[in-house]
Amino acid sequence: MQLKVEVPLMRRDEIPPGTLYLLILKTLSLYGPLHGYEMADSIQQSSEDILQVEEGSLYPALQRMLIKGWVTSRGRLICRAVEHHPANSISERRVDN
Repeated sequence: MQLKVEVPLMRRDEIPPGTLYLLILKTLSLYGPLHGYEMADSIQQSSEDILQVEEGSLYPALQRMLIKGWVTSRGRLICRAVEHHPANSISERRVDN
């Protein structure tokens, strides 16, 4: 008896959850501060036109990343990935208390 397992295939235009966040962080680390449209263009060029990030996906993702503190902004410019060091946050809490 053979066990047959069906794995749902992703559509060609779908990417796994979290991939856009990683693309954004990698793009910022490579190119530095960028506007949203520059980021989308950089991702498309870096992937040799394989990946096209639409505004309807990019800007909400950037907003979530800003809220979570993963990136910072200066006006409309997304500046950088925020480095998080657990030791620093612990020492900051001790100083504040």
